[in-house]
Amino acid sequence: MKRASTGDMLTSSQCATVLKALADETRLRLLESLLVEEKCVTELVRELRCPQPHISHHLRILRDAGLVEGLREGKQVCYRIAPTVQRALSNRQGQALNFGCCEVRFPETVLAAIGHVR
Repeated sequence: MKRASTGDMLTSSQCATVLKALADETRLRLLESLLVEEKCVTELVRELRCPQPHISHHLRILRDAGLVEGLREGKQVCYRIAPTVQRALSNRQGQALNFGCCEVRFPETVLAAIGHVR
């Protein structure tokens, strides 16, 4: 997810891409999990109790939207929140993800876990 050239606002197209990526329960659960800590696909499969192809499909959508990034570690791929999303979160003191076009808030339990890990 690259920022628009004029300030911190996303373009309409970028905003639509982010909102489409977040418009799925599985993808929101993945994002919440990755906000707490970086995880490999196998860990996410166990945690969300979904088949690996299902998790990989949703991770690809989040990656294409610029929300997460994958890092290959041998045969495994581990995912973490993209730096731009980390900055969006830190700009709101960990209370919400502010993309300029919209703001996404997560349950207090997720936010508490994030604060505990850092």
